[in-house]
Amino acid sequence: MPPIRARATVVGALLVPLALASPVPASAAPAPAPAAVTVEEARLDRAVPQEILRRSGFDAVAPRFARALASARSYDRAEDVVEHHASALWERAVDRAQGRGPALGDLSLDDDRPLYWARLGMTRELRQWQPASGLSDARRAALLDQLERSSRGQDSMEFPGSRKGNVQRIVMTAFDPFTLDRDIRISNPSGATALALDGTVIRTAKGPARIEAAVFPVRWQDFADGTVERTLRSKLPRADVFTTVSQGRPGQFDIERTNGAWRGGFPDNDNVSRTGAAPVSDPATQPQWTSSTLPHTAIVAAPTGRFPVYDNTSVLEIPAGGTAPVRSPGGPTPGSTAREGAGGSYLSNEIAYRATLLRDRLGLTIPGGHVHTPVLQFGAGNTTEITDPAFVRNRLDIIAQVREIIRVAAGA
Repeated sequence: MPPIRARATVVGALLVPLALASPVPASAAPAPAPAAVTVEEARLDRAVPQEILRRSGFDAVAPRFARALASARSYDRAEDVVEHHASALWERAVDRAQGRGPALGDLSLDDDRPLYWARLGMTRELRQWQPASGLSDARRAALLDQLERSSRGQDSMEFPGSRKGNVQRIVMTAFDPFTLDRDIRISNPSGATALALDGTVIRTAKGPARIEAAVFPVRWQDFADGTVERTLRSKLPRADVFTTVSQGRPGQFDIERTNGAWRGGFPDNDNVSRTGAAPVSDPATQPQWTSSTLPHTAIVAAPTGRFPVYDNTSVLEIPAGGTAPVRSPGGPTPGSTAREGAGGSYLSNEIAYRATLLRDRLGLTIPGGHVHTPVLQFGAGNTTEITDPAFVRNRLDIIAQVREIIRVAAGA
């Protein structure tokens, strides 16, 4: 079945009412200092991001947004500009990945990196925007939040119509590229898969299923602020299956059986580290572990693609009464304290932990859990070019195999 798209126009509502800054005549206002850019945004000035934007045709996104923002004469108008341009960026990235619209540049259509770098160009413009009437920090933060949500597909994960026709509903999440100081060229195959699958319908053993996808940032603070729960709280009760997806180990897929309530401290995309219990609401009832309910046996047994798929049950735990972490290949033991889920202790583990904890707290019994993809690798000897045939082939194969894994999960 060909991809279908149905999107309700979403006009972002602010979470809290915010007072408009008092207008100040431009002649009387002191010249404001430009807001500091983030670590992520600062990487934009390097040669590789600029080449990715230029070779995908996304280099005009941020300048066009900046011009529209400069013409906004009220906060309400600024809200409209942000919502429109952010939503348009997501839709453009999805359309490009699915072969719709003009194919600008020579970068392969399956590439997730234009979306990532174009979004950062927009957030940097918004962070440095200085309207003559002034703008409070709270209002700027609200605009940035709207930009993030709309440009990631988080507020357009809608299943149109009713369940007539027995069309299953599948929620998928993915991530931005990360470890960019190690290699600025990095692409994240989970993000590429989200763009390729968002709004598409696949055939399963139980009939058709529609996939709705969104991408999340690789930043500890966003997760502490509840971005996962805010996005999924209204979506999971309407879903039949959900899967959180991220990049994992080289050469293999892992179906991660158990998720742990522990942050291991690996630096995020802003080079921030966090170690400790994953901060969630109602910490008094927070479990140390949550479990995948994906049909792991069926997924591992199915011929989903060229990469091997493993049922990963191993965790790192402090056993009950102990003080030192130990590796437990078969999963957590009773009363133990989490130090690593099957998928580690980074944000991939945390999104799986948060999504499955939300499932349990909502009293849902739907299949859901985490899939780690292989590391997306460049061709042998390529240490400088932003793409090559092996790189594209690897990404396309990973996308196709995630689609098949989801197909098996929905049909099991």
